[in-house]
Amino acid sequence: MYLEHYGLQEPPFSITPDPRFVFLSERHRDALAHLLFGIDQGGGGGFVQLTGEVGTGKTTLSRLLLEQLPDNTRVALVLNPRLSPAELLQTICEELHIAAGTGSAAEPDSGLKSLVDRLNRYLLDAYAQGLRVVLIIDEAQNLSIDALEQVRLLTNLETPTQKLLQIILLGQPELREMLARDELRQLAQRITARFHLTPLNAEETGEYLRHRYRVAGGQRFAFTAAAVRRIHMHAGGVPRLINIIAERTLLAGYAHDQTTLDERWVDRAAKETLPPRSQRVHIRHAAIAAIAVLALAAAVFWPRQPAVTAPDASTAVDAAPAPSPSVPTSAASPLPMDDVALAEHLQAAGASSLPAWRHLLVMWQLPADDADARAASSCPASPAAGVFCLRARGSLDTLTVLDRPVLLRLRNDGRDAWAVLLGTDAINVRLRLGQDTVKVGRLTLEEVWNGEYIALWQGPGFLGDARSAPLPLGAVGPSVDWIRQRLQPRYLPASDAPAVLDTLLLDAVRRFQRTHGLITDGVIGPETLMALSAAGGDGPRLHRSLE
Repeated sequence: MYLEHYGLQEPPFSITPDPRFVFLSERHRDALAHLLFGIDQGGGGGFVQLTGEVGTGKTTLSRLLLEQLPDNTRVALVLNPRLSPAELLQTICEELHIAAGTGSAAEPDSGLKSLVDRLNRYLLDAYAQGLRVVLIIDEAQNLSIDALEQVRLLTNLETPTQKLLQIILLGQPELREMLARDELRQLAQRITARFHLTPLNAEETGEYLRHRYRVAGGQRFAFTAAAVRRIHMHAGGVPRLINIIAERTLLAGYAHDQTTLDERWVDRAAKETLPPRSQRVHIRHAAIAAIAVLALAAAVFWPRQPAVTAPDASTAVDAAPAPSPSVPTSAASPLPMDDVALAEHLQAAGASSLPAWRHLLVMWQLPADDADARAASSCPASPAAGVFCLRARGSLDTLTVLDRPVLLRLRNDGRDAWAVLLGTDAINVRLRLGQDTVKVGRLTLEEVWNGEYIALWQGPGFLGDARSAPLPLGAVGPSVDWIRQRLQPRYLPASDAPAVLDTLLLDAVRRFQRTHGLITDGVIGPETLMALSAAGGDGPRLHRSLE
């Protein structure tokens, strides 16, 4: 197996923002200090702005920040900023567990005022209890001008001596350009701390690779010094690209029974993983075109082998089993697409979620003819006996481990489209988009997908209670029995004693969550229940071979 081949306990270069793998370069330490300083100075009001290129670690830093906040801090985290002002306020209220209510469609202003009033009352109550409230908006460059103005107005919520809400904006470099506009000068003047993340240099790239390798349990570093330099050249110092290239290089080495990987393996991995445009950009920045020519030549003449995919962290998973004849297999070779072709296909697919929803139902062998678009968008709690629906956010790594087809909500140029995730490997994903099966690169998909997905999963009917409200400590019953059974023996020693939701079981749940890319909080909510159900049982699986 891939991990055993290198003496690893877990994948070292997953792109999931796991705080255990965080490597803080000098720039990242400075950025984290800016964020913490901005929150500590929250009494002065204003915004904190953190920007950086795609993949430089903004989201990872925000996760690390959340772990370091004091206990008296309440956080609202907005991951999808493509919202109207009213929708943004509703999301903030939901994150803070405020009963936001809904405004009248005929009187949107009263609805907006109601949301602001409820938020203001919450902030005043939090202030009276000595609590600090922080709003973090990720991908803030996607905020509309109206939404940005609404965010600015939130800083007017104050007492005579103190602002009640501290706001952190995380975004790509375009955010700086937006805030430089004349119509946003009032907001820009309230930014009390700014920081821009830059890529890692060559030395930091080597330290980054070795750090993650050690955390994953590796005792003998697999990359030569030349390979490390070449990874930096191809990735341009961007941590996400470093992870992708390094992961693919390990897979190629495993396929060829290599334990020491030099620059030739890196060149081949970069050619297979990076879009041509990205390769040209990073090679030009590295200013060594001659080496790039040699790398391409090596990639052309290097013997090609079938891609080998890392096994699931919790169980060995082969290619998806052949479904019944009524289940679509998408056996035809998928149509490869670059970012331009995908954008055109998204526009042609239309905004209705109904075709994708029906396709997912058929994959689960559920009635689809009577399904309507409202059911798809609302994600009914239990569309059929023993079947549950989950609407959540995650990463491709998490969905790969869950190993179930899901609906993805895609967005391009302000237009929505829905696709079914059919398969994934280290480089590409297979999608059902409209009536076509297509193959696109992971990076290409991430440009149009904000992490929102809808999934179906199977489980005993009694899990409905556990799904609606997390089980309390000391709980017993069939749900606890089922959870313990799913955790044994990998995460919890086998036992014949009655199952109790005690600290030992919760520790096993946290280990399971960490392995599956979930928030490691020990809360057995819908996402954890789905992951537990996916660890065994019937139902459609993701394709592992995308050819």
